[in-house]
Formats: sequence, C-alpha cells, structure tokens
Amino acid sequence: MRITRWKPVALLCGAVLVAAPTAVAVGAPAQPSAEDYYQDAIGKTGPELEAALHGIISRDVTTLSYSQVWDALQVTDEDPNDTGNVVLLYSGRSQSKDDHGGDADQWNREHVWAKSHGDFDTVPGPGTDVHHLRPTDVTVNADRGSKDFDAGGTENAEAPGNFTDDDSWEPRDEVKGDVARMIFYMSVRYEGDDGFADLEVNDRVGNGSAPNIGKLSVLKQWHEQDPPDAFEQHRNEVIHTDFQHNRNPFIDHPEWVEDIW
Repeated sequence: MRITRWKPVALLCGAVLVAAPTAVAVGAPAQPSAEDYYQDAIGKTGPELEAALHGIISRDVTTLSYSQVWDALQVTDEDPNDTGNVVLLYSGRSQSKDDHGGDADQWNREHVWAKSHGDFDTVPGPGTDVHHLRPTDVTVNADRGSKDFDAGGTENAEAPGNFTDDDSWEPRDEVKGDVARMIFYMSVRYEGDDGFADLEVNDRVGNGSAPNIGKLSVLKQWHEQDPPDAFEQHRNEVIHTDFQHNRNPFIDHPEWVEDIW
C-alpha cells in the first residue's frame, strides 16, 4: 500500500473539483485511467454489463486485512477541511482519526452491506472491502445494526437526519446515494465465484442472514437523488490507486445502475 499526500491543486473531474496527489510510492504499479479500466464494459447493458463489470472490478485486487482497514479509512474518509480527522458516514461528524475503537462516541468500521447478510464476517474479501466500509459512530452503528435500507422510521437522536424502524435504516440525505452505490458495487463484485456467497440486492427488507439487501427500488431513488460528489469520487480514486486497485463503477458511471437494474 502507499499513502498519497494531497496539495491544494484543483483538477476538473466531471463537474466537480478534487485535489491532486503530489507523490506516488516508488515501485507502485501504474493504474489505468478510468476510460481504459472500463474498456470491456463499454456498449454493454443488462446481464452482459453486470458480468463485464464483475470481471473488471474483481481483477488484480489487493485484499486488506481487517486491521489494515483502520489505516485505510483514515485516508479514504479524511476530512478535507481537517486532515487530522475523518468524516463519519451517518452523522457527518468530523472526528479525530485516532479516536477509534469500541467505546461510545468513538468511531468504528461500519459494513454498509451488513456482514450478516451472507455471513462473511470480517474475513478478508467482502468483510474487509473498503468500498463498503465506512467510519461511523459506535452507537449509531449499533442502531443501524444489520438492517436493510428503506425510508421512514424514528429519527436517530445522535445522528439527526437518519431514521430507523424494526427492519430498515434510512441514512441522511447527503449520503443516500453513497449508500446505494456501495450496495450496487457489492452486488456486482461478489457473485459467489470466490468462496463467498453470491450477494444480490433485492426489492425487500427483512432479508435476515440471506445474502441479500434491499430495498432496490428505494436505493435506485437515492442514487438519482444524491449523485456522486467530490468526496465520493476522491474516495473511489484513493481506493483504486492506493489500496485495493479496483473501482466502484457506479460512481464513475452512474447511468449503469439503470442499465443493470
């Protein structure tokens, strides 16, 4: 792995501005451009597109250990306004990178695709895939638990804007699309051909321990409502260049969600 240091030089990335890296680790493999990366998927739709993307994002991936995830999240989710902090997914709170663990008000590693949905625990692979692991407040993480995603419920007192009921969790508006695209990534990345369960997004809640998460129709709405922003695009780039060497295609090509689902 390598750590990229960032300087205040703006590069145009679609319609948003992101920071430019200043250094590359010596001997690190060169990563293809996003255009070259998706060459095998261009022009495809439906099952053919999904199969092509699965092959692309499963190729030459560096798998992290669960302990390495702590270090990765301190880079991928760094607060651009305070480089000593990370931004917590559900609350939006900026918190010291070092203040992580299992105590109340610390941050821990949230599996957005709940690890019980497919029973992959924290085993290297889906259990350590940083594309769906995010820093969250310990108490808020516990309140979300392993619930599916849907709209409605009672507002979380510690993370206003997030709602929950018996079988679902609704994240705040600012990250609704982020959550949806993480779920879509996991559904395409893990197809049951690598010793783990075939993870599939579906249009229901209450999936329990089945390798499914919903609710697809709501997640698609959130994807449209909250398109990729600079923070999410930067995160995708850092995971690709510095850690796992694969990308979330639904951040780079949001239109592919409708082409598959």
